[in-house]
Amino acid sequence: MHMSTEQIPDLPTEITPQSQDFGRWYIDVVRRAELADYSPVKGCMVIRPYGYAMWELIQQGLDRRFKATGHVNAYFPLFIPESLLMREAAHVEGFAPQVAWVTHGGNEKLEERLVVRPTSETIIGTMYAKWVQSWRDLPILINQWANVVRWEKVTRLFLRTTEFLWQEGHTAHETAEEAQEETLRMLAVYKDFAEQELAIPVVDGQKTDSEKFAGAERTYSIEALMRDGRALQAGTSHNLGQNFSKSYDIKFQARDKSVQYVHTTSWGVSTRLIGGVIMVHGDEGGLILPPRIAPYQVVIVPIPRGNWRETVLPRAQAIRDELVARGMRVFLDDRESQTPGWKFNEWEMRGVPLRLEIGPKDLEKSQVVLARRDTREKSFVPMDGLAGRVEELLAAIQRALYERALAFREEHTSTTDSYEEFKAIMEGRPGFVIAPWCGPAACEAAIKAETQATIRNIPFSSAPAAGKHCLKCGGAATAHAWFAKSY
Repeated sequence: MHMSTEQIPDLPTEITPQSQDFGRWYIDVVRRAELADYSPVKGCMVIRPYGYAMWELIQQGLDRRFKATGHVNAYFPLFIPESLLMREAAHVEGFAPQVAWVTHGGNEKLEERLVVRPTSETIIGTMYAKWVQSWRDLPILINQWANVVRWEKVTRLFLRTTEFLWQEGHTAHETAEEAQEETLRMLAVYKDFAEQELAIPVVDGQKTDSEKFAGAERTYSIEALMRDGRALQAGTSHNLGQNFSKSYDIKFQARDKSVQYVHTTSWGVSTRLIGGVIMVHGDEGGLILPPRIAPYQVVIVPIPRGNWRETVLPRAQAIRDELVARGMRVFLDDRESQTPGWKFNEWEMRGVPLRLEIGPKDLEKSQVVLARRDTREKSFVPMDGLAGRVEELLAAIQRALYERALAFREEHTSTTDSYEEFKAIMEGRPGFVIAPWCGPAACEAAIKAETQATIRNIPFSSAPAAGKHCLKCGGAATAHAWFAKSY
């Protein structure tokens, strides 16, 4: 993704087929559908209006859920003094290779270097230490919508960029139980959001120690399967225990008058979710967007024949107004510069869930044509009761996309107890492979070195592994882990 201004390639005219090169298909779709583009800044992308509209809908859906669970939004500084970052050893070590440093202000060298935030536990923890004195000040349930910077070596639009947009929740609690409850509650919020709004089925579970967040006691994640058989970590929730409160001195007087450290959590999802939506639902024709996060849910294409501006267009406008009044996002494409056929292709490539065609013949018959993006089915629908029918179809498309993705995941999930079989399965990009594992990081690292597969998580729903042997070392298995190659 690193390129100077002169090297930004032209927008692709054709989309590379998925079957030919999935990675190329992905980049072609992102750029051709005008979701994002390369920028002259190394590793950073420009999110274009169509892509940003998706992010706004993701924000709204999540923000509603955060507020419903008692959280409030705040904003903390972009810069973190070096001395603050250095206080939590595991955290520093985890993020050191990815940190961007500010060394000068204007022409003056700074007395203390500043970090551009890779994540905000350190600065937020410092503020919580000031704000918390007593158990009466708890819990603190704050979220922030922000940008963060991680100096990545290999970048890919939406999935991994040097600067990205996200939300990060940071909470402080009186007891360990409350912090654990919060950690799991927010993971459940992410799962609900991914499945209900993005139509992406996810596996929720606990990360292994080697995959957990730097400085956390326990990390939980939701993992999704892309159409190329690779997994994508779609959201994480961390129980930080008292690690950060001890490093940043967040203490309070407890109910029994003793002085204790708070228990903290943090959790986040980012613009990478847009990449997930593209790769879970898209097809050879481009994007297929779930109606709940589609910038336009319906596109109306009038067919220009005869005096259509006097006849067809007013009817199309009236339909648009009725759909908009019922809360739908609608685009009426009455541009004369493009043919209806061009518009059909363009809006299909951009993933609009439903297309509504209306021409002089339809007026005579008092009907319209509705075309679904997901199945490409066309139906003739009477004008009478049209808005209700459109609502039903959008709900049906949302459900169908989820069910299709779930069926794909089930077809691409296999189980094995044999390492030889595991290696054979992992030759391609098989999806999830469930296998018994013994627990130590050494076995996990050896499997990754030999097969590129990592443990995505150990799902809450995972079958017990009593009596099973680790697929790698043959030791007693502690769990059934879900392995996959990942983004």
